[in-house]
Amino acid sequence: MDSPSSIGDSLTARMIPRHSSLDSFGAMKVYQLVNLASIRVSKAELRQRVMLPKYLRLAIRDCILRKDDSSAASSSSTVAPPLDIYHTPEVPMMVFVNPKSGGRQGPLIKERLQNLISEEQVFDLTEVKPNEFIRYGLGCLEVLAAQGDDCAKEIREKMRLVVAGGDGTVGWVLGCLGELNIHNRQPVPPVAIMPLGTGNDLSRSFGWGGSFPFAWKSAIKRTLHRASIAPISRLDSWNILITMPSGEIEDPPYSLKTTKECSIDQSLEIEGELPPSTNGYEGVFYNYFSIGMYAQVAYGFHHLRNEKPYLANGPIANKIIYSGYGCSQGWFMTHCINDPGLRGLKNIMTLHIKKLDSSEWDKVPVPKSVRAVVALNLNSYGSGRSPWGNLKQDYLEKRGFVEAQADDGLLEIFGLKQGWHASFVMVELISAKHIAQAAAIRLEIRGGEWKDAFMQMDGEPWKQPMNKDYSTFVDIKRVPHQSLVVKGD
Repeated sequence: MDSPSSIGDSLTARMIPRHSSLDSFGAMKVYQLVNLASIRVSKAELRQRVMLPKYLRLAIRDCILRKDDSSAASSSSTVAPPLDIYHTPEVPMMVFVNPKSGGRQGPLIKERLQNLISEEQVFDLTEVKPNEFIRYGLGCLEVLAAQGDDCAKEIREKMRLVVAGGDGTVGWVLGCLGELNIHNRQPVPPVAIMPLGTGNDLSRSFGWGGSFPFAWKSAIKRTLHRASIAPISRLDSWNILITMPSGEIEDPPYSLKTTKECSIDQSLEIEGELPPSTNGYEGVFYNYFSIGMYAQVAYGFHHLRNEKPYLANGPIANKIIYSGYGCSQGWFMTHCINDPGLRGLKNIMTLHIKKLDSSEWDKVPVPKSVRAVVALNLNSYGSGRSPWGNLKQDYLEKRGFVEAQADDGLLEIFGLKQGWHASFVMVELISAKHIAQAAAIRLEIRGGEWKDAFMQMDGEPWKQPMNKDYSTFVDIKRVPHQSLVVKGD
């Protein structure tokens, strides 16, 4: 499941916290006065700031291993020592590491992190899933707090998380944290990012950079310190519901789960045939959803990286292989115009949108030349590019658009014709095909000669099986609760 340096003065200004509750620990004042990149912090100082007392570290570990948060009360390791002999950290911190992200430096970074803070505060995502930590780890603190443990209560309230991975990994953790809102388990910990992926658009957008420095040993310590004092900003997240004729998606991404709650809104015009029975998948994305050839290239690259990890051993190698897939699959050169897999999306897809503060669906034409459609939340895509562009005010008014922001409740929808067009868009020589801005999206995808459609969200592609006789529907709407992300710059 896995981007620009700055994304504009307006976005930077918008991401400054607007609520005093987010200015925890006086972070804003510290952040404005200190150049974080020049800060030198000792290991002892860092540990004093972020490390949990040992009895709580062991309690959290035990609850996760047993998959039982109620065991915190009876575990001998959770007996709190007298108040005067243990220290409550100012900014308690937990770190998640994806060892498969980017150049696969995760195991080395994990070892360094464990040495810096503690073994129990660093989780390998191949061993402990974020939902397990949220359910049993945070649950452990909540159980102890309910029993009168003031230290556990304070740590639960102040906790921040750091995610070492790519966009897909960060989205996975943010999606799991969203469950806390659903179950009214407040507060939701904010997330800082250590970019280990290929594109790292989420990381770029929030000031954590497009890649991790070569001098990563010293950078890890600085990153943890920055994560403990930097301000918190808000991010929209988007729910996606796929309703398909009976069948299954093979090897779906982590962020896409099966669901039984999939009803088709028949008030909209349906161009294909409704399936007699359906199967549903639901997920959340933070940066983008795309459909078409761009996702197909990503799908090929994703599987090669998993099958032959020694080939994809760094950002440069990743991008060379990615470009090779683009050429071989017809993204840059359409070697057979009659191949249904290479035709424009207009032939199989109908697009409806809702505008902001509107309950009505509008049908929007898909340009016939477009072979990839992207719904973008951040102003960063494809390793830091801005395909939507910094549009002039008169153009915005003419098209009925507003300036794109990450917390405005809108997605920017644009199209890419083929690889050459996408390449010129990414270097800002030409514009993407601006299609719409939407507060909600409905796609109807008709199979016909197409056996598969390729989709992707936040760096995680999948092959969507198509039915010759019945339509597949994709519904996208904003999640009511915004995510909290720590700003790094």
